[in-house]
Order: sequence, then structure tokens, then C-alpha cells
Amino acid sequence: MGRRIAPLTLDNLADLPTTCRSCVFWELDPVSGRAAVESGKPELEKEGWISAVLLEWGSCGRIVYVDDVPAGFVLYAPPAYVPRSQSFPTSPVSPDAVQLMISRVLPGYQRQGLGRVLVQTVAKDLVGRGVKAIEAFGAVGRQPTSCVLPAEHLLAVGFKTVRPHQRYPRLRLEARTTLSWRGDVEVALERLLGGGRKEPALRPF
Repeated sequence: MGRRIAPLTLDNLADLPTTCRSCVFWELDPVSGRAAVESGKPELEKEGWISAVLLEWGSCGRIVYVDDVPAGFVLYAPPAYVPRSQSFPTSPVSPDAVQLMISRVLPGYQRQGLGRVLVQTVAKDLVGRGVKAIEAFGAVGRQPTSCVLPAEHLLAVGFKTVRPHQRYPRLRLEARTTLSWRGDVEVALERLLGGGRKEPALRPF
């Protein structure tokens, strides 16, 4: 079983799940997002957003493949490229951080440490670009959208709460701290790739 992690580009954008390719929750402000959905063109808006970020800032996502099958992905960008973040009660994201927008491990590959691997991959990329930290808005309790990561998931992969809130706390991970995860990540990858049966899970992470 082979594993590889590739930067997200316009060439492999089609490897994201259909629902995510057409989701512009983070990429547009609420008004523009509704307009994109109503016009039936959210996929074009998503493609345009990714193209702009790639050109202006650089890599903004990763896709992990297992035996050339997409198994999970992550999207991240500086808060200036994430208009929706301004509408959260615990905004803004700190000026020295990049926002983790969304992360997903697909059914059949969950609960095997792959979510942590994706976070470390993002952190490694950002450390190389001089970015100090990753921040994300977490969701507490039942939420109307799955585009906001559960706070408990963020805590489980190493984030710490920096601004508490009953529904949408903001959490932070110092990018360099993930360099000490190597042993844990190697164990997770061995579990994922070592031939054991992949157990599907009800949770999306």
C-alpha cells in the first residue's frame, strides 16, 4: 500500500469530494457565497479562489493519496484570503498565523492518525515559509454546517484554545511544535499503510 501527499493545484482539484469542490463557505463572504450558490457557479468560484491564492501566496492545500486513491485533504491560507473568518465572534486570526480552513479524512481511512499527519504536513510547509503558527475556528456542539472543524478534533491534533467561546472558540498550533511529532506520525502511517483492515467511522475525521 503506497502513500503520497501532493500539493493542491488546479490539476488535481477534481480529486476533492464533489461537495467540497462546490463549497465556498470560507472562500467568499456570506453575501457573495449565497450569490455563487444561487447562480449555480460555486465550482468556478472555488477554482478562481485557488488559482488566485496559488499565484499570489503559494500552496494552499494538500491531498493525501493511498494507492493513488484520495484519502483526505486540507485547505489553508492567510486570513486576508478567507473573508468568512471576519464574521466569527472570535476573529481575527493572529497576524503571525495562517488559517486552517478545512480538513477531511475520507471514510475508510479515518481514526488512524491521518488527520494529524495532514496537520503536520501543513505545519512543515509553513515553517519553511517563515510562518509561526496555524489557527482555526472550532465548532462546539451541533452546527448547521460541517465547514467549521469540531473544536474537539482540533484539540486532538495538537491545537490549544487561545480565545474561548461557547460556540466558536479560536485555537492555535505553534508550527514548530509539530517537528517533535515524527515518532507519533510514523506510527500512524504504519497503522494506515501496514495492511490492516481500514475501519470506517461515523465521524468525519
